[in-house]
Amino acid sequence: MCVARLLAGVSSGETGPTVSPAVREETLPQLLERVAADAPARVAQRYKGDVYAPSLADARVVDPAPAGAYASLPYPDLPHVLRRLPAGLRPLGLEPGDRVAIVAETRMEWAHVDFATLAAGGVVTAAYPGSSPDRLGALLADADPTLVVVEGTAALDALETLGDDVVTDDERHPAVDDATGPTAVVTMDAVAETGPLGVRADVDLNGDADPNGDADPDVDVYTLGDVYERGERRFDADRYRAWVEAVAPDDLASLVYTSGTTGRPKGVRLTHAAFRANVAQCLDRLGGDADDGSGLDADSTALSVLPLTHVFERTMGHYLVFGAGGTVAYAEGPKTLAADLSLVQPTMASGVPRIYEKLFAGLVDPDAEAATRAAFGGTIDWLVSGGGALSPSLCAAYHEAGVPILEGYGLTETAPVVSVNAPRDPAVGTIGPPVADTQIAIDERVGDGVEARTRGSDDAHGGSGRDSDPVGDRDDEPVGELLVRGPQVTDGYWNRPDATREAFSSPASLPDLVTVGPSPATWGGDPDEPWFHTGDVVRLRVDGHLVFHERKKRLLVLSTGENVAPRRIETRLTDDPLVDQCVVLGDDRRFVSALVVPDLDAATRWATDAGVDLPTDRPAASRDPRLRERLAAAVETANDDLESVERVKRFRVLPTRLTQENGLLTPTLKQKREAIRDRFDDAIESMYAPSTHD
Repeated sequence: MCVARLLAGVSSGETGPTVSPAVREETLPQLLERVAADAPARVAQRYKGDVYAPSLADARVVDPAPAGAYASLPYPDLPHVLRRLPAGLRPLGLEPGDRVAIVAETRMEWAHVDFATLAAGGVVTAAYPGSSPDRLGALLADADPTLVVVEGTAALDALETLGDDVVTDDERHPAVDDATGPTAVVTMDAVAETGPLGVRADVDLNGDADPNGDADPDVDVYTLGDVYERGERRFDADRYRAWVEAVAPDDLASLVYTSGTTGRPKGVRLTHAAFRANVAQCLDRLGGDADDGSGLDADSTALSVLPLTHVFERTMGHYLVFGAGGTVAYAEGPKTLAADLSLVQPTMASGVPRIYEKLFAGLVDPDAEAATRAAFGGTIDWLVSGGGALSPSLCAAYHEAGVPILEGYGLTETAPVVSVNAPRDPAVGTIGPPVADTQIAIDERVGDGVEARTRGSDDAHGGSGRDSDPVGDRDDEPVGELLVRGPQVTDGYWNRPDATREAFSSPASLPDLVTVGPSPATWGGDPDEPWFHTGDVVRLRVDGHLVFHERKKRLLVLSTGENVAPRRIETRLTDDPLVDQCVVLGDDRRFVSALVVPDLDAATRWATDAGVDLPTDRPAASRDPRLRERLAAAVETANDDLESVERVKRFRVLPTRLTQENGLLTPTLKQKREAIRDRFDDAIESMYAPSTHD
C-alpha cells in the first residue's frame, strides 16, 4: 500500500486542525491579565508553608502559609502583585530586551518574576539551583543577564563560588563582566543585613576587583519584597499598560537552555507567540470540552513539581493552566510528592517517566483502583508524561488503576509540545497525534535497521508485540526522523548561528517526505518555512498517532554496522521489579551490554522470600553473587523478547544509583550518558575484554 493511501484518514497537505490566529496576537502578560479579569472568584496559586522564607510574606504582599499546609492567592490579587514588580525591577536596570536569570526551585515566586519580567519587556532565562559552577557561570556568560533572581542566602553563596572565569568549548570567559554584568541580585526569600531599600551586604560575583580600584565587582542585593515595595511607590497604571502594549508577540520571551545531554547546552530562543501558540494548541487537545468533564478548564487544579527551568513544566504546568483560568499549586519537592498530592487534591499534574515509576513502586496495592486514586489525592482526571519515553506497560498499569497518563512528546525547541494524547481517546504506547497548526514529516532515511525490530513495541502491555494494538502494527507505516513545522517552533539558538543552520533544512534540500498536517500557510506562516530536525526516530501509525522509538544520537551503531535502539532494551530490563535503572551500551562494539542498578528495597524483599542473607548496604549487595544470579535471570527474560542483535550479552551491577546529585542524571532525570561512561569506564571495558566470561 502506498503511503498516500495509508494515511488517507489522517489530516495532510493543506488540511488539518487549526486554532484561532488571534492567539498569536496576544503576549503572555496580556493572556494572564485577560484571564484574571474573567476569574474574580477563583484561586490562581496555592503555596505551602514552612518551606521557604518568602520576602513577599514579610512585606505583607501575600499571606503567610501555615506550616505544612497550603495558602491561596486568588486571581484578583495576582495582577496587583505582577503590576508592581515590573515597576520595582525597572529602576534596578531592567530595560526591554534585557535578560533576567532565575536560579530557583519551582515555587510561586518563580511565576511572579517570570510574568513581571515579561510585562516589563524583559527576557527570562533560568538555571537549576543545583547547577555546577561551570554550567551556571556559562549561562551567565552566554545570556549576560541584567538581573539575577535567586532563592536565598544559599543561592547567593553559590553565585560567589563562580570564581574568576568558567570554561566553555575550551575557552575561558569571565563568569560576570564588570562592565556588562548584572546590575543587581534579587532574592525571593528574606535575607539578613538588609539596609535602606533592601540593599544587603554586596555580593562579589567574579572575585576579580580591579587592582587599580577603577571597577567595583560587588553587586547590590535586594529581596523580592523590597522590589515590590519600591514598585508600589512608583506604580503608574498608564505606564504599566504602555510597557505591556509595547511587547510584541514576535518579541523574545525566554532563552531556555538545553540539558546538554548530547552536547554543549544551547540557548533556545522562544517568543511570546511560540509560547502562546503552544498554549492554544494544548488547550485545543486537553481543554474542557470533554463530555465527561475531564478536560482542563477553570475548575482544574494542577500540582507543579517539575523544575520551571525546564520548558515542559513552564508551558504545561504554568502557562497552560493559567491560560485555562485554573489553579497552580506548588509541591514542596519530589520527596514530599505523596503528601502534597493528598493536601492539594489536584485534577492533573505533569511529570517525567522516572517520577511515575517511583510513585507506582510506592503503591501498596496498585491493583486496587480506589486505593491508587486515593494515593494521588483522589481527584486526578489525568496525568501528563513528557521529557522522556514512558514504558507502555507502566502507562497501561496506570490506566487500569484509574489514573490515566496522557503521554506526549516535544522538545525545548518546540515550546515544547508537538504531540499529546487526548483525554477522550488516549492510545497507550503512543505519544499521541500532532497538536493543531503543526505539520510533521518523516525522513525515512534515518532509522534504517531499527524499524523491523521496534514494530509492536507500542503494545499496551509492554511485551514483544504478541498483544500489540493491530492499528499500530503495520509493515507499511513510515519510520524515520521526525521533522516539525509550526508556530510553536523556535527560530534558532542564541549566539549559535552554526547550531541554528544545523537544526533546520529548507524543503527544497530534502527528498520527498511523508507529511501530515496543515502547511505553514494555513496558520499564517511561510509556505517555504524550513523544517526543524528533532533528532528523534518515530513511527507514524495509520491512525495519525506517533510512536517514539529513540533519539537519533542515542541509536547504537555496533561495529557490525547494525543500528540498535537502547530504549526498547532498557524498557524490557526495567520491567523486572529488581531492576531500578539500566544503561544499555554498544556503540562501536561487537555486541550490546548493560549497566544495571538494582532496586535495593525490591532486592531485600526477594532475598527475604528466598532465604538469602543479602547485605544491606548497596556496594556490598551489588557484589553479592546471588543477587547477580537473580539479575542475570532478569536479563535472560528480557532477551527472550529481543532480536538477536539487541540481546544483552554481558552486564555489570553498579554499586550506586544514577542521581542528579552525583552528576549522572539531568534535573529532568535523563541519563547523562557521557558522564556515565566516564564514571564507569573500567566496568564497561571489562565487559568487552576478550577474556571476560559471564
